[in-house]
Amino acid sequence: MILDSVGIQKILPHRYPFLMVDAILEMERLKRVVGVKNVTSTESCFQGHFPGKPIFPGVLIIEAMAQTGGLLLLQEVPDRENKLLYFVAVDDARFRRPVVPGDQLRMEVTVLSWRTTFCKLRGIATVEGELAAEATLMCKMVDRDLGEAAAATHPVTVESKR
Repeated sequence: MILDSVGIQKILPHRYPFLMVDAILEMERLKRVVGVKNVTSTESCFQGHFPGKPIFPGVLIIEAMAQTGGLLLLQEVPDRENKLLYFVAVDDARFRRPVVPGDQLRMEVTVLSWRTTFCKLRGIATVEGELAAEATLMCKMVDRDLGEAAAATHPVTVESKR
């Protein structure tokens, strides 16, 4: 194991209940990272998704892939405590199998392109070797104080591609 939950929390700003990565198993600088999320029956999302038939929401699988990729990217940023990564797009998202309590989600995230403040990643999530979800993720790095100020004055708008 490369990073445990304590090491992850030294890099990512996310905390319970929104921290979606439990460990980092592999990491190749600037190229790829492999992380895991242990899906437990106590996840808060299962209270409503769905009562009596818990399924881990697809958007949280995407978030888990993004956080895993964020760990790789933030390793390269010397002042990472002053930075945030914002989603700017999710393309080609596909969900192939339900993820349920007891599953261990394995996320492999590969860097497709990376510039100073923008990155494009490809994420694949599996459970016991079976494809659960995949997506192309784009994110932008912003200064934490500028990001907080922008979020307070500019609401986020989500547009769908048709």
